Amino acid sequence: MCERFRDHPLAFDSVLAFGVLVTMIAASFTDPHGSPTGPTFGDRAPTLPGVAMMTAAAVALVFRRRRPFAVLVFTASLSLVDLLGDTRPAPVAISAVVALYTVASRTDRPTTWRVGLVTMTVLAVAAMAFGPTPWYAQENLGVFAWTGMAAAGGDAVRSRRAFVDAMRERAERAERTREEEARRRVAEERLRIARDLHDVVAHHIALVNVQAGVAAHVMDRRPDQAKEALAHVREASRSALDELRATVGLLRQSGDPEAPTEPVSGLAVLDGLLDSFRRAGLPVSLARADGGRQLPAPVDLAAYRIVQEALTNVRKHAGPDAAAEVSIVVVGRTVEVTVLDDGTPPDGPAAEPSGGHGLLGMRERVTALGGTLTAAPRYGGGFRVQAILPLCPGTPREAGEEE
Repeated sequence: MCERFRDHPLAFDSVLAFGVLVTMIAASFTDPHGSPTGPTFGDRAPTLPGVAMMTAAAVALVFRRRRPFAVLVFTASLSLVDLLGDTRPAPVAISAVVALYTVASRTDRPTTWRVGLVTMTVLAVAAMAFGPTPWYAQENLGVFAWTGMAAAGGDAVRSRRAFVDAMRERAERAERTREEEARRRVAEERLRIARDLHDVVAHHIALVNVQAGVAAHVMDRRPDQAKEALAHVREASRSALDELRATVGLLRQSGDPEAPTEPVSGLAVLDGLLDSFRRAGLPVSLARADGGRQLPAPVDLAAYRIVQEALTNVRKHAGPDAAAEVSIVVVGRTVEVTVLDDGTPPDGPAAEPSGGHGLLGMRERVTALGGTLTAAPRYGGGFRVQAILPLCPGTPREAGEEE
């Protein structure tokens, strides 16, 4: 029933107006001073003008939501006319009380108190000065009390509605914020997983491609070397599958089988990574000046992936006779990861690795940690990749980056 009235306010106001009319007519049959023992009912009856004014005031209440001030002025005017012109006034002021409550509940507090004080003063003074009873009669004091309570009640309802609306808006805003944060975290996680998958696949597929080419080239003349190359292909493919399984295992649901528990790639297994490149025919030297310091997990993984991707680019683009140098140095609150090569790509001495997302992925990974990445050809030939990573990852920044 409440929901139906809320959806149809005009129907609710019509029912309210009818109830107010019935109340006013019933009150007009009541004489507060009918007997020495108390009020009586039925000893007096409303006049015809009184019934007309009560009916008009009740009908006006049907439009109290659309024109609250106009309805208040109309009902208060009828109440004044009733108080000033009839020796047996009808309780038309009841409709003015309802209209005043409506105004107070639909406007601001200063307006409520100004309008309420004016309405209380006018009706109470008219009742005390021109009513048929003494000024101190309970009916006159009741007019003052009821109009004051209507203004206070309407203001309280308005404040309650404003509070509920503010809480609802805050809850909706918090829900939107949580959804946006969840979407942002999902996007970041997808990007991170995409980077890891690219690094794993690009590295191992490059090694497989090189060793498969070697096996095909020497298959007839040197079968032993071809078998060794195929063994490297099998080892590289197995390593790729293991890393892919570990990465994809992070995406499993709680009810799925447990993901592999092997440690995540990092500088602790850097020697194994370099050995895989050396077996593929790329001479790689390593210089470390980090004192065996344990790096934060995001920085450790980023440094490993940068070395992996940079060496993969060297193997793919620097030519068959290229050699690479890897250095990892901790300087203050940063760690510098540098990969140099002296190769000459087939397209010319100044050409940069192209055709993939390796450099872009490295740059995004470094920027996400608040570091800087430099990737450019070296003077005299070769290529240089240097990443400076903060040991305490902070806000992503792009200052100082170069292609």
